[in-house]
Order: sequence, then structure tokens, then C-alpha cells
Amino acid sequence: MIRKIRAHIENIALHHTIFDLPFAYMGAFLAAGGMPPIMTIVWITLAITGARSAALALDNLVDLKYDKKHPRFTHRPMVTGAVTRGEAVLLILASLLICFASVMMLPPICIKLLPIAAIPFLIYPFMKRVTFACHGVLGLAIAMAPAGGWVAVRAAIGAPMIVLCTAVGIWIGAFDVVYGAQDVRFDKAHGLHSTAVKFGVTNALMIARLCHVVCIAVFVLLGLMEHLAMPYYIGVAIAAMTLVYQHSIIKPYDFSALTQWYFMRNGIVSVAMLICTIIALV
Repeated sequence: MIRKIRAHIENIALHHTIFDLPFAYMGAFLAAGGMPPIMTIVWITLAITGARSAALALDNLVDLKYDKKHPRFTHRPMVTGAVTRGEAVLLILASLLICFASVMMLPPICIKLLPIAAIPFLIYPFMKRVTFACHGVLGLAIAMAPAGGWVAVRAAIGAPMIVLCTAVGIWIGAFDVVYGAQDVRFDKAHGLHSTAVKFGVTNALMIARLCHVVCIAVFVLLGLMEHLAMPYYIGVAIAAMTLVYQHSIIKPYDFSALTQWYFMRNGIVSVAMLICTIIALV
């Protein structure tokens, strides 16, 4: 039983919630102008975790025929059979139920907006089959986390929320461009799309760098709009330095540095932004 639970946790990459939950909390803190109600934080956590778990399980289920052929994915739970198709479907349904039930505990506008927020999650697994802009769809999906955090507290859409979502979407979308560039040969061989397939690896990495410059600029804009104190900009600086370092160790056609630690290091961006935002608000 424990082995099966671990397989499901690995299948949905639960530790990757570090990329979206901190920004969901950041949206909630900004909307509240300080500490949001504890139970609101609890429901946000369950809703985001449920939505993301469903999305990752769906992505792995849809991509299974490709993952079985990919040399990097030989140890994935669905490839090895540690998680079956039927079990993945059950997890998707259970995760969606948790998300739905949690959103029902938040202001009514949240459940009304849920179908719109769910669209990017549902279509992303299929986007690499049709467009090089698939990374942008992933960015939009992750951007729903801070949007959800904001609306859960404010019960309304606001300009600062849109700016925050824009920064987060650009951040994760550009990172996905880098991550996807290492698979350019596999993608070409199997008719899949990515920015690297469309424009070449060197140009794709340059596009990612430019996007991250824009991302940092948008974070600065958010601070100005919300009149946030200096600690917030320290968080922006930490995020900028992390991104500069991440880009500096990746070279075209040399992705040896693109390890799991490289992947998780991007969590410094989300955690630093959350902590420094909270400090700036208290």
C-alpha cells in the first residue's frame, strides 16, 4: 500500500506544487492586504492541490504512448506499470472532486469561474500535438493559482491579480521552453511541437531569457501598483538572480545541468516572492 501511494505521489509530482501554491498564497495575501482567514488558506490549498494533481495525472495518461518511447521517462510510474491507467483515472476523478468541494467552500464567484480556470489544465496535454505555443498554455494553467488565491479572498477580479497572473504565467511558460528544448530530437521524430522545434534550440533559449526579463519587469510593476514596501523588491531581486543563474548553466545542446535539482531550484522564485510579499505587507 505504501509503495502504491508513493507511486501515485511520484506520478502527480506532488513536490512540484512549490511552483504554484506559493503564488496562490501570494495572491491571497495581496487581496487581503495582509493575513487572509486561515480557513480560506486551507480551502485554497486543497483546491489548488486537487486541480494540479488531476492535471498532472491527466497529462501523464494522455502522453503515456510517448513516455513509453522516451529514454528519460523509463522510470515513470505509469511507464513501469506501478500506476495503471484505471488507477490514474480514479485519481483524476478523486482530485477533481477535492478541488470542486474545496472551491464550493469559497465565495460563489469561485465556482462560477472554475470552468474557465480548468480549461488550460484540460487542454494542455494535447497542445504539444498541435502548436509550439504549448508552453504558453502551461503558463496560463499555472497562472490560475494566483488568480484563485486572489478571488478566494477578494471575491472579485482586479488589475493587480491580472498583473500577478501575467508574471507567473510568463515565468513558468518560459521555464517550460527551456525544459522542452532538451527533447527537440525526440519531438521532431514523433511529430510533436515546441518552441525549440519551431525556432531551434538556440533561439528557444533566447526567447526564454527574454520572457524572464519581462517576467521580472512585470513583478516590479505589481509592486509599484500595490505600493509594496522594500522587502517585496528583495524578493524580486532573489527571483531575478535565480533566473540569471539558471540560464547561465544551460547551453544549446548541452543539457547536462538540467537535473531534478535544476528543476526544483526554480521553486526559489515562488517561495522568495511569497515570503518577501508577506514581510512587505505586515
